[in-house]
Amino acid sequence: MPRFETDPDIRALGEALASLRRDRGLSQAEAGRRAGMTSQGWGLYESGRRPGLFRPDVQRRLVAALDASPEDLALARSRQQDAPEQATPAAGLEARGRTFQPDQGGVRRLQLSNDDLAPWAASGVVLEYNPEQWPRRDQGCVIETVDGTLLVRLYDGADSQTLTVRGGAGGLGAATRIARSDVRTVSAVTARLER
Repeated sequence: MPRFETDPDIRALGEALASLRRDRGLSQAEAGRRAGMTSQGWGLYESGRRPGLFRPDVQRRLVAALDASPEDLALARSRQQDAPEQATPAAGLEARGRTFQPDQGGVRRLQLSNDDLAPWAASGVVLEYNPEQWPRRDQGCVIETVDGTLLVRLYDGADSQTLTVRGGAGGLGAATRIARSDVRTVSAVTARLER
């Protein structure tokens, strides 16, 4: 088998692992940290480029980092087999209560009107953000709340109940927790454009 091709069964199991991770609102970096590996290592499992995913001990370690079980992974895999057209990787995440669903939007732009994120980005800077990409730690993010307000912050982390971000009126040093039930989408900032 050529080096860069992956076995379809391994790739499908990796996609099921990615689905479990996204269902819990975790980035690859957060999941990897919980499992004691890098985000790149975690990504290799999700992309099917690390065949150890079939080993029971590896499965237990990875799903434990997601507060799940090997049975949850098997169920996610069977859902993909039952609905293969929906097995494509999810994009951005949309809050619906405590669960998140993919947002099908494209790259968007937003111009900052204040200095809440200075020196990271000042008033007048145009941010490009992607609703199909979850932010990494210390990456800018645009949060759309359920009432339609857009918040631009630096992403710090997340758990099953809240998002933790920095910025806003308290400045970059102050961490703020936002309930997931108050969030419609979280999008990674992919570019800062000076005007």
